[in-house]
Amino acid sequence: MNSQSRYRELTRDEAWELLEREPFGRLAVVVSGLVDIFPVNFVVHNHKLWFRTAQGSKLASLVVNNQVAFEADRKDEENLEVSSVVVHGRARRIEDGPEFEMAEGLDLRPWVRSFKPYFVVVEPEQVSGRAFPISSAAADEDDE
Repeated sequence: MNSQSRYRELTRDEAWELLEREPFGRLAVVVSGLVDIFPVNFVVHNHKLWFRTAQGSKLASLVVNNQVAFEADRKDEENLEVSSVVVHGRARRIEDGPEFEMAEGLDLRPWVRSFKPYFVVVEPEQVSGRAFPISSAAADEDDE
C-alpha cells in the first residue's frame, strides 16, 4: 500500500486467513423487512462459516430469506493496518445427520453462557476484503 492509496484489496487467501484467525464477526439478515445485525462467534471449516445460536429472530429469519452477509475485522498493530472481510452467501440450519455430527466436533462455544442448540452454516458465494492504513494519530489515541 503506497502513501497515495487509501486501501488495498485483500487477496482471497488473505481474506480467508483473516476469517480463520478471528473468532468474532457480525451476521446481517433481513428480519421483518429490515436489515438486522447480530454479533456471533464462529469458526471456519471447509471454507464455510459455522456458528451456534438459540431460537429467535436470527434463526427464524433464515427460513424466510437465507441470503446473508457476514463481516469480520482485524486490527494489525504491527503493520498499522485494519482489515475487513465481507462474505455474501446463504445460511442454513443444520438439522441432523453427518453434518450435524461434524458440527458438534467443531470448537463452537458461546461466549455468553447460554443454551444454543442450533448449528448454522454460511456457504459463501462471494468473499471480499480490504486493508486500510491506520494513521499514526489514530494509533496514538488507542494508547491513551
